[in-house]
Amino acid sequence: MKLYNKNVTQLEGDASERNFYRSKNSIIIFSKKNKKKNLLIYDAINRILNSNGINAPKLIKNNYKQNFIEVSDLGDTTLFILLNNKKNRKKIFMNLLDLLFKVQKIKKFYSKDFTGRKYKMIRYSKDKLLKEAYLFNEWYLPRKLSKKKLNELKKKFKNIFLRLSKAIKLPDDVFVHRDFHVSNIMLKQKKFHLIDSQDAVIGNPAYDLASLIDDVRFKTSNNLKKELFNHFTKKYLNRDLKKFENDFLILSVLRNFKILGIFSRLAKRDNKNRYLKYIPYTWNLIKLRTKKEKVFEELRFVLNNNKII
Repeated sequence: MKLYNKNVTQLEGDASERNFYRSKNSIIIFSKKNKKKNLLIYDAINRILNSNGINAPKLIKNNYKQNFIEVSDLGDTTLFILLNNKKNRKKIFMNLLDLLFKVQKIKKFYSKDFTGRKYKMIRYSKDKLLKEAYLFNEWYLPRKLSKKKLNELKKKFKNIFLRLSKAIKLPDDVFVHRDFHVSNIMLKQKKFHLIDSQDAVIGNPAYDLASLIDDVRFKTSNNLKKELFNHFTKKYLNRDLKKFENDFLILSVLRNFKILGIFSRLAKRDNKNRYLKYIPYTWNLIKLRTKKEKVFEELRFVLNNNKII
């Protein structure tokens, strides 16, 4: 990549197709593949967040034709780093619930992008939710099964995921970041800043809470998970609690099957094997959320009778 006469340092990347560089006063985000989403939509959604009092990276310079943009530098302190120190862990998480509630209060789902055109957030359709869950079939299952067994299990999981999606009860009507977890929240000048927002949609109010509480990259105790869920629902929930809990469980499970697929794809296709270390805990979270409710009965049976974990 050629940048215009800048002394830059490449930063460690994430699971996306983007590359990140630090200059003296900015972060440079380079993306040739899917650049509309990774650069233009990313900035448009950040504008929605900033206009609603939620801190997010601000555009400094648009070099879209050269496949990169410059945004404000938020430093290196993620909540993941802070929480690993184990000091004030519960308090930090409670503050994150406040941030999530503030995000869910957003009512204006559009902004102008840096070309001057109107950008409107899309809804998180059931088809998109299923397509993401099916990544498990495409990338994870082939690692574990023979060809003969593979087709049979693919059909079973496809039907299970379809039935789970149909069991979701609440409407898609809030801002959903889709990756609301401690690695995507920065602390600068004692304020939270939300990053990695390019996949944000209008979706289910339980989705981001599931992303935060059942974060596959950051282990928390089951007691803390319960505390966080109860705190959020008691303080902020103005919906039917049973429906919300139902959706929380289903969305956590579908999201984590998606993650199993994505991490397997990153290893096989992109040689990013570091994500495989999260797979055992991802399975633990799936087992935790599926152990009781009737809606998961068929899934439990399939998991218990096939060696795929």
